[in-house]
Amino acid sequence: MSDPVVVLVPHSEGTEILAEVSGLHPVLYDPESALPDEAATARVLVPPFLANSDAIALTDGIPNLELVQLLTAGAEAWVGRLPEGVALSDGRGAHGGATAEWVVSVLLAVYRHLPRFVRAQDEGRWDYHQTEELAGKKILIVGAGDVAENTVRRLDGFDVTTTLVGRTARDGVHGMDELPALLPEHDATVLIVPLTDETRGMVDAEFLAAMPDGAVLVNGARGPVCDTDALAAELNSERLRAAVDVTDPEPLTEGHPLWEVPGLLLTPHVGGSVPLAMRRAYRVAAEQLEHVVRGEEPPNVVHGAY
Repeated sequence: MSDPVVVLVPHSEGTEILAEVSGLHPVLYDPESALPDEAATARVLVPPFLANSDAIALTDGIPNLELVQLLTAGAEAWVGRLPEGVALSDGRGAHGGATAEWVVSVLLAVYRHLPRFVRAQDEGRWDYHQTEELAGKKILIVGAGDVAENTVRRLDGFDVTTTLVGRTARDGVHGMDELPALLPEHDATVLIVPLTDETRGMVDAEFLAAMPDGAVLVNGARGPVCDTDALAAELNSERLRAAVDVTDPEPLTEGHPLWEVPGLLLTPHVGGSVPLAMRRAYRVAAEQLEHVVRGEEPPNVVHGAY
């Protein structure tokens, strides 16, 4: 029988879950301290949740490293930066439901004017007025992966029309080249794409100008997908509204213009931050590493930009 696959894991909850996979030997490590002795034979590294690019330095102390298994779906901090021969697998499938729930929440909040009512409550003011509704809206979803599928399912009960846009066209999914024609036809545009060279700055002044008056931009992707200055300009004109869970820069700095622009609902990158997030992420990691034990490539291995 071959030796078990040693996996370095930064959370005790993760070691418990991965220990259930036959053929794995999870070893707990502290990202802020020296790696344990088992790093000498480890073949897999699980970085901390939401680790930034600084965590790449952990790979220097793992001479037999073959795979980095992320707990997040976003892999932009790691793509193209790992040692030669080390594969990268993301956490796709772990956070789609929670992020989709955030998307639905902010759409409802914007259309039912909940931020305005909260401000009125804080001021002790009875601000009775008619609101809008989500029902009947046409929602354009840019991104056609796990989060998009979860978002469509959660929106199905709200009597809306959803349109999916992916990297390439396929059954039920439009291609990115169709965006200019689709943007004017939709009441809200939801961004849930990975951050790549292709998507960085994709939402620029021209993109925003193509959205109809009163439309809502929802960014649940990454801050740099949207040009911050262009978004601030549109919001200051009060032609568009927006809800964002991500910003550029992030965290948003003190005094930044986005704190003051009208028509913006801002949350601090909490779309996937729910009580079961870590457990779901490690369940996905366990599924990926079962393939490693069998000598197979994990389904979530990143090829190219994502």
